[in-house]
Amino acid sequence: MTCLIISLVTILYASQVLLYAVHMFQQNGYKNKVHAKWVLSNYGRHFTKCFAEGKAKKPLVYTPRVIRLLITTVLWFFIICLLNRFFGNDVSLLVIALVYTFVIAPFAPIISNIINQPIERSIAKGFKDKAIKSLSEMKDIKVIGVTGSYGKTSVKFYLKELLSAKYEVLATPESYNTPMGVTRTINEMLRPTHQIFICEMGARNVGDIKELCDMVHPDYGIVTSIGEQHLESFKTVSNIQGTKFELADAVFEKTGDEGRIFLNYDSEYVSSYNKYEGAVRYSIKGAGNYNASGISTGRNGTAFTVTAPDGSSESFSMRLIGEHNVINVLGAIAVSHSLGIALKELVLPVRRLAPVEHRLNLISQGDMTLIDDAYNSNPSGAKAALETLAMFTDDIRVVVTPGMVELGEKQESLNREFGSRIAENADYAVIVDNANTEAIRAGLIDSSYPGDRIYVASSFTDAMSYVRRIPGEKHKTVLIENDLTDVF
Repeated sequence: MTCLIISLVTILYASQVLLYAVHMFQQNGYKNKVHAKWVLSNYGRHFTKCFAEGKAKKPLVYTPRVIRLLITTVLWFFIICLLNRFFGNDVSLLVIALVYTFVIAPFAPIISNIINQPIERSIAKGFKDKAIKSLSEMKDIKVIGVTGSYGKTSVKFYLKELLSAKYEVLATPESYNTPMGVTRTINEMLRPTHQIFICEMGARNVGDIKELCDMVHPDYGIVTSIGEQHLESFKTVSNIQGTKFELADAVFEKTGDEGRIFLNYDSEYVSSYNKYEGAVRYSIKGAGNYNASGISTGRNGTAFTVTAPDGSSESFSMRLIGEHNVINVLGAIAVSHSLGIALKELVLPVRRLAPVEHRLNLISQGDMTLIDDAYNSNPSGAKAALETLAMFTDDIRVVVTPGMVELGEKQESLNREFGSRIAENADYAVIVDNANTEAIRAGLIDSSYPGDRIYVASSFTDAMSYVRRIPGEKHKTVLIENDLTDVF
């Protein structure tokens, strides 16, 4: 009887482990090899992180595919338990429960995905074919692809707002940047009145962007940035460069016009890789066809001037803060202007732009201002966020961060470098304790950062409690750089 009770309790715990495994399988794009590698590299997380599943920043979405996956998993596990009922006993059931929980459950989504593969392929093909047909039948619609290691979601949202001043625009919502996300957007949201479709394109593996391009056949393409992100799956920056430029290749292959390719020329890995001399470059460092200058940032937002290739210029102001956002908005301005909207007509739409959630979002809290940059930190984005924080010279500047993930073999060195950058730009460093803590602290110490201004917090709540206790009458500006620990 005791073995039976322990088995049942173990199985209940296993259900939580399974939900976390399915969540990560969804995050890993439902790709068996990618998920298997992630489990092997992060084995052990399932048994603690599963309790925080309900608080995830990007929670598990119970799509029909996820529901089918869970049903299949429950069914084959039930069959195993049923066989034990006839051929085993309470002790063997306990062994099954323990082995399933601590060995099989993290890989269970892969097993169920293999079982479901024939039906999933059939369902996915049906939806995908329908989407491709629907889009191809709209002969006059312009398709704009947006990709990059970071900045693509922001640029997509800004571009949609600016182009809406003249056109009827559809954009993939939120982070719908996978084949099925794009398929769902087209099938559920595309209308005959739409004149432009903006398609965000995400990638974790070589060929992912090409797969999306083969679906939507973009007329224009924007590469917002290239950086050291998703190195666990890409392996090298060169692979990332080639994958992001699959969008540029597709645009040129369809139109033969390099002038429909828009590139952020402040991104080193974009400018050094570019093979299209006629591409439209945009820059805040004077390296573009479209350039932004005279940038100033404060608690009320940012002001800057844009100069177009024809020599015309216009002054802009917006609620968004920092050079990081200026380059993203500049990319949206460049595309909008190229599609026939005058710079002067874009002044009001730019002023109305709302911050994208968790991407350098300015939040006022009385005597404290938060710069919320909590969405998936990466080296280049973190650098830009810290440089934005540094502009608040009259305030007490604080960084709250757990560091960066998904950086493969470079994770420790890049987080150490991150610590050094914090030392250059912040008055206080608050590290939310995790695997990156020692690397960040080492970077701070290497830069002779005062030890009494480094605090290792047990949680985000603890971190913010410490921030409120920091002495001084000056206003506090607090950069929240990543909140990765909810999932990864």
